[in-house]
Formats: sequence, C-alpha cells, structure tokens
Amino acid sequence: MSAVCGEGRIPAMEPGDKSPARAASGGGEGSLDRLLPAVNTTLSPRKRTTSQCKSEPPLLRTSKRTIYTAGRPPWYNEHGAQSKEAFVIGLCGGSASGKTTVARKIIEALDVPWVVLLSMDSFYKVLSKEEQELAASNDYNFDHPDAFDFVLLSHTLRKLKQGKSVKIPVYDFTTHGRQKEWKIVYGASVIIFEGIMSFGDKELLKLLDMKIFVDTDSDIRLVRRLRRDIMERGRDIEGVIKQYNKFVKPAFEQYIEPTMRLADIVVPRGGGNMVAIDLIVQHVHSQLEERKLRWDMAALASAHQAQPLPQTLSVLENTPQVRGMHTIIRNKDTNRDEFIFYSKRLMRLLIERALSFLPSQVRVVQTPQGQDYEGRTFHGKRITGVSILRAGETMEPALRAVCKDVRIGKILIQTNQDTGEPELHYLRLPKDISEDHVILMDCTVSTGAAAMMAVRVLLDHDVQEDKILLVSLLMAEMGVHSVAYAFPQVKIITTAVDKKVNDLFHIIPGIGKQLDSDLTIRGSNKIFFIQLCEKIKRSLQFLNQFL
Repeated sequence: MSAVCGEGRIPAMEPGDKSPARAASGGGEGSLDRLLPAVNTTLSPRKRTTSQCKSEPPLLRTSKRTIYTAGRPPWYNEHGAQSKEAFVIGLCGGSASGKTTVARKIIEALDVPWVVLLSMDSFYKVLSKEEQELAASNDYNFDHPDAFDFVLLSHTLRKLKQGKSVKIPVYDFTTHGRQKEWKIVYGASVIIFEGIMSFGDKELLKLLDMKIFVDTDSDIRLVRRLRRDIMERGRDIEGVIKQYNKFVKPAFEQYIEPTMRLADIVVPRGGGNMVAIDLIVQHVHSQLEERKLRWDMAALASAHQAQPLPQTLSVLENTPQVRGMHTIIRNKDTNRDEFIFYSKRLMRLLIERALSFLPSQVRVVQTPQGQDYEGRTFHGKRITGVSILRAGETMEPALRAVCKDVRIGKILIQTNQDTGEPELHYLRLPKDISEDHVILMDCTVSTGAAAMMAVRVLLDHDVQEDKILLVSLLMAEMGVHSVAYAFPQVKIITTAVDKKVNDLFHIIPGIGKQLDSDLTIRGSNKIFFIQLCEKIKRSLQFLNQFL
C-alpha cells in the first residue's frame, strides 16, 4: 500500500471539518497533494445494456494519439519488482453527472500512453429471481450500496494498484446477471475509478490517492438520464421517472451527496469545467514527473562487472558445428538466404536444448516385440511458447517443429525513442497459462530490459517463476546478469554470450545486420497488422450486437 493511505485523510469528516476545495475558478491547488497517475481501459459512452471494461488496444483515440490499455509501468527495481504502485483517482457523483466525461477529459489531457478506466457498473451483484422480477418492473434499487459487490471491487482495484492483471465481470443489464466471459484488464501507472458509490466503502477509500466529486445540477442530471434511458436503453418515460423519484433521487441525497465532503476536489458542471480539469491534470503531471522511473543503463552495465555468469544460465555446447554456424550468421557479408537457413538451424538446436530442462518422469511402454521399455515423458500440464515481438517470433517455427500442438502467446514490447524505455503495446496470452511451463523467446537480449518486462508480465499472470525458460539466440553478459538477478528462478538458455554492449545497446561483437534489418521490417508490418486485426475485431463485436 502506498504511503498516502496511512496519513489519516480518509475517515469521514465531522460537520465542522473543512470542506473540500471547489475548482470553479482554478482554486484549491493545495487539495491535490495526493494525486498521481491512473491507468484505465476506456469505454465507449456508458450504456446499461452491458457494463464495458475492455482491454483490447486501442481503447481511446484522440486528435493527437492513441491511448492503449494493455500497458503498465515498464520499469522495475533491480529485484524485478514494481517500484511504485499505481496512482488511483476516484471519481464520484450522482447518476448522469458526467463522471465518464470528466474521466475521458482527464485521460486525454494527461498525455500518458496507458490509462485504466474502471467503472462500478461492472460490479453490480447478480440478482436472484425475485430481484430480477423487481428490476423488470423498475422496483429494484440499483442506486443502493447493497446493489454492488464491494468485496470483489476492492480486491480487483487493489490488484490493479499493485500492477497485476485482473478479470473484470461484464454485467448484462438486460438479464441482470454477469456474462460468462470476463474481460482481462492489465495494470498501469494511472487508474481512474468512477461510479456513484466510489466513496461508499472504507476499503475502497484506502486505495484512492485522489478523490474527485463531480457536482452537477439535479435538473441537468434528470434530463440526461431521461434522454439516455429512453434513447439508448429503450425505456418508457413513465418508468424512468418512477425509478428516479423512487430510488435515484433519494439514494443521491442519502448515500452519494454526503460523500462530497470526503473529496479532495469538487468539479462543478462536470466535463464542461476545463479550469478544474486543467488544474487536476497539471498536478497529476507534477506527481508523475516526481515518480518517474528511469532505467539507469550505466549503473546496470557496471553492476555485475567481473561477476561470474549465473548458474541459471545454460549455453549451447560450442561444438565445431555451432561455432561454424555462428561464423556464418555473424559475418556481415553473409547473404540473406544463408543467414536465415543457419539461424533456423541454431534455433532448432536451442529449442531442443531448452526442452531438456523441462520436468520429466519415468514411463514404461511396450514395444511391438512385446518387450518393456523404460523411457521418460513430460511431467507437467502443458508447454506454452511466448514470443517477444518483434524478433522472438522468428523462433516460433522451431518450437512448433519439436512441440506438437504447442500453444503460442505474443508480447509486443517497443522501445520509446524519447525515453529509451521499453513499453508494452500488445499482449495475447493463452487461457490458463498460469498452469503451464512457458518458453519465453527473444532472438537477442542485450540489456535485458524487454526480457525482464516480459517475465514480469508472465508473473503478473500467475505463471510460476521456476516454470519460465528464457530462450535467446544471442545474449550479452549485461542482459544475462540483469534477468538472473531480478528473477533467480528463471532458466536462461542461449547459444552464445557476448561480453559487451555499445552506446546504442547493441551486442558486441554481435550478430549480422541482416537479422536487425529483416526483423525491423517485419516488426513494423506486425504492428500495423495487429492494429488492423483489433479494428476488425471491434467492428465484428459491434455488428454482433445487432445480429
């Protein structure tokens, strides 16, 4: 838990306590001390058909950029642990007050690539048969605290704050139940949590680093609710007004409005109050800059000098055949066809070597001659390959050639040209990967930054550290030490380890340029292809709603 949770700011104020700052004209800057970045999966405008909490990138497009949601803080300390917890912004306010609009405005103005937007709409309790009948006649109170699953909500938000991946329920407001398939949301540096009862639970309040109340006139909220429920949800005006007078208005006065005094800042007029939003964003930027994590490459390079290579490292035996193939692929004059052919040969040997480290057990079989043969068989549930795009994908054919029906996952990690930091752009892992032995593939490992991030991703998906095998065609000593120090139980297998990394973090003496140029082209195409597939996928999901 971050330190701000222990400062005693969360208990409800007494009537005589100081009210939170109102950001009508840019005042109240001092009330924003506790603000920090939040991560979110942005949703399309809220509809009470199904709750929405999607993780497929891109989730939000602005005039300047695309905001992804499959991301997280990329850097960790030298032990491979996340250095800072996510900064959580809580947005509270009455129904149709403009909370989602304010959240979107904050996300766009923050100018950070990954944000998670978590909505309370996803955490309504599953209704019993009697409660469903009440809901069908507009006689069930969805605006009461008892309507929400606060236990699941607190557990989910806590895991997100710790940078973990979580599964979010999808609530169907037509059947008043949760859909079978839940959405996977990945942790990030900033989380925006919005809902009518965002401040209604003590455990939730402890997780919020900044609390914002969106205060909108009740007449405006009623008009918005009428328009939304009639036009978007197909309800009749009598039913909407009945529900508003019977449940929504009394719940706001009894449960929601009193929590305004818990807020660090109150935003009147909702998303139209750009003065308040600018003030919030300004302070968030200062907090983000204050907590910014940088990967100290110089310190990393010198940290393990003169240290012996770790015992978790296994290097392919340097036979004349292996040496000869390295001679070919390292030669700058090698043509493309020969380079690919001998690289594939080495990759096949490398994968075979990696498989020898998987657990096995004795198995006795009978030969066609009727004799018993004592052999061995894999002792585990499954083997899954995960390639670190771009280069790791070149090793997939070798894995498929020796592992029948192996499952393959992909992680796309790109280096930010402005910061030099790796960033997670795409993630697709097989279901139930937590029970598998995972072969993590990257063609070359220099500093170990991308490999460390990929291992961290697997751990966040509950893969056991001792079940991860990092396989790479060529590694630098710096990368070997970095990964082994951060994750001492990860097995590292490579065909060769080179001594140095230059100022551009290229391995020295390194490998032929052919690999870099080929994979750069393939990687660019891969990013475009992935984004295109995601667009098609979202379009099909949209069309399915009308079929």
